[in-house]
Amino acid sequence: MLKRSALDQNRRWMRDFLARSGTTIAPHGKTTMSPGLFAEQLADGAWGITVATVQQLQVCRDFGISRVVLANQLVGRQAIRYVLDELRRDPDFDFYCLVDSVRGVELLVEAARSNPAERPLQVLLEGGFPGGRTGARDLAAALAVARAVKAAAPHLALRGVEGFEGLFGGATPEEIEAAVARFLDFLVEVARACDEEDLFAPGPVLLTAGGSAFYDMAVQRFGAAALARPTQILTRSGCYLTHDSGLYQRAFEEVRRRGGASGLPPEGFRPALEVWAYVQSRPEPRKALLTLGKRDIGYDEPPPALAWYRPGTVPRRPEPLSSGHAVTGFNDQHCHLALPPDSPLDVGDMVAFGVSHPCLTFDKWQVLMIVDDAYRVVDAVRTFF
Repeated sequence: MLKRSALDQNRRWMRDFLARSGTTIAPHGKTTMSPGLFAEQLADGAWGITVATVQQLQVCRDFGISRVVLANQLVGRQAIRYVLDELRRDPDFDFYCLVDSVRGVELLVEAARSNPAERPLQVLLEGGFPGGRTGARDLAAALAVARAVKAAAPHLALRGVEGFEGLFGGATPEEIEAAVARFLDFLVEVARACDEEDLFAPGPVLLTAGGSAFYDMAVQRFGAAALARPTQILTRSGCYLTHDSGLYQRAFEEVRRRGGASGLPPEGFRPALEVWAYVQSRPEPRKALLTLGKRDIGYDEPPPALAWYRPGTVPRRPEPLSSGHAVTGFNDQHCHLALPPDSPLDVGDMVAFGVSHPCLTFDKWQVLMIVDDAYRVVDAVRTFF
């Protein structure tokens, strides 16, 4: 379930952040794959929706979303054909995808020549880093791709530079942030070199990075790019809307430490997503088994047990659980919960769990209930994974 008050608080906070920083957002749709939640984000002023696959793009198009960023390479004949057909069918469809190789550019051009879209396919040059995911690894490789896009006019148009900074590791937060800063500066270097060679198509240059952990750093580094032509900074956080009780809760505390939340409402984000389960067995004094498993909730890390409720009791209000209640493991449909000696839990009780990394919980549910602060159901949203 989703808490309405937390969703609304998170929406307000991100609106304030974007307004203060002069930045736009295309939230990553893969987090929720919920057109109902996309509509709320677009109503808040989101520039568009980001997706990772053509299947996710098709969901956006089926629900009338006109501006979509495919933050990935567009490959596969049928996938490319679908995009070109949509561009030709709908003149209001504003689409962007990534390129990181000359061969990738050639494949797009070959498809566009055989199935013209009557306007350029807009691409973003993706920068990467050694050992990371997709993306040109150095300036020379990036410029070779950008020049190939320029030569592919009128079939392709280079509209900006893109990267994802959320994969760096390090022994300390400071080490990770230093690596993120170097990568963002590399993206700026690529953009400046393309700007100097006049490789960008007409219009503002899109500089886009900033997932759910380092969007504040992306805004800061891109804001100092100082290109010759106008720029538009586009962040892509998908998890801000629901936040979580683990990974992104810690990430937001780092945003605060870096000063990225200064001048904004102090309450920040609140976890909106909870998964509830029943206690179905207490076979040992310090252990309970619950109706929750790998098919119900993300398990990148053990989710916290937040509250409990005994059906039929008065008042009908969940009570907090002590920190001694800890998830020790999951099976497909079972949760192993360690208990403190004074645990109140009994068979038939209900337990609320927070999530860490909401993307891997949303994809397990076709419908999520939206509740008010008294846990009354006030709405629902569907997902389309």
